[in-house]
Amino acid sequence: MISFSFEIKHRCTRTHARVGVIKTPHGEVETPVFMPVGTQATVKAMERRELEEIGVTVVLSNTYHLYLRPGHKIVEKAGGLHSFMNWPHPILTDSGGFQVFSLTDLREVSDEGVRFRSHLDGSYHFFTPEKVIEIEEALGADFIVCFDECVPYPVSYSYAKEAMERTLRWASRCKKAKRREDQFLFGIIQGSVYPDLRRESAIRTVEIGFDGYAIGGLSVGEPKTVMYEMLDIVIPILPEDKPRYLMGVGYPTSLLEAIERGVDMFDCVLPTRNGRTGTIFTHRGKEHIRSESWKEDFSPPDPDCDCYVCRNYTRAYLRHLYKAGEILAARLASYHNIYLLVNLVRKAREAIKEGCFPEFKRAFIEKFEGGKEG
Repeated sequence: MISFSFEIKHRCTRTHARVGVIKTPHGEVETPVFMPVGTQATVKAMERRELEEIGVTVVLSNTYHLYLRPGHKIVEKAGGLHSFMNWPHPILTDSGGFQVFSLTDLREVSDEGVRFRSHLDGSYHFFTPEKVIEIEEALGADFIVCFDECVPYPVSYSYAKEAMERTLRWASRCKKAKRREDQFLFGIIQGSVYPDLRRESAIRTVEIGFDGYAIGGLSVGEPKTVMYEMLDIVIPILPEDKPRYLMGVGYPTSLLEAIERGVDMFDCVLPTRNGRTGTIFTHRGKEHIRSESWKEDFSPPDPDCDCYVCRNYTRAYLRHLYKAGEILAARLASYHNIYLLVNLVRKAREAIKEGCFPEFKRAFIEKFEGGKEG
């Protein structure tokens, strides 16, 4: 019988950080884990073999984009996402809620669902919780999430409450609509930056009961300190024996702050988006590839990194590629950025196991925030 399990293997005695293992039909995922985003069934500019070389164990794809192109039925005919994109390891699909609600002028929200126009050709579509589950089941990812309403920041209290209530109703409908037993369903907690709404959303989502719990609607423009305050409210309410997924967060220091609070899973487009636009993360802060100071700098992009890029190329060469508009610039920068985040979370797991996570976190943040931003 196909089944999932989540087991906590190690705990930090001085924080809420923990190491766990999620077993799925496509392999095990050790947590905390960072999941690179492969929006359209590909992590931009990256090959499977490169992701495996980096140590990526799970990737995320997007329901909204795959529904519009090539279509979930085509992916299903191909044997599901794992076969379609030739990724034999675990996959998570988000519900498309964030993408639909970011369309603003192109969508209409009701309790039944969301009517929206495609950003590709202007055609009209209608997403309901039941439709989203149907699409996610056709795509066949290991982890799927409920359809939710993600509100922007800032947003009024009244609308944040209305969206939270709608998200809760949709969560119940998603759970009822789910048929496949080989998929792990996350309920999503909303409530914007309002403590009472976050608390209520967490309590009621747990009452519905899910395989795991996702925290959505953060990292949408609010100060990082406010995001951490929301995590401090929500996480103590969530079951200890279920994985916790913080959606859309990938800034290095934010990963460590969330891990300290007990978060298990993360995803973000930041490493590949920054790679394409000429920014890399280093152990000493963010660096801009186009910086004049890189022009004759023949040191590694990040002297403290041992990834393939930093072992084989220089800052001057990377800057040259970027200034010349060469595709390789985006590939190398994306490779490094993904490596840094995946390796950071791996080292955090090791530090938790060794009982020195607070010291590891403090040392990394002091070095990262003390570095220059070129």
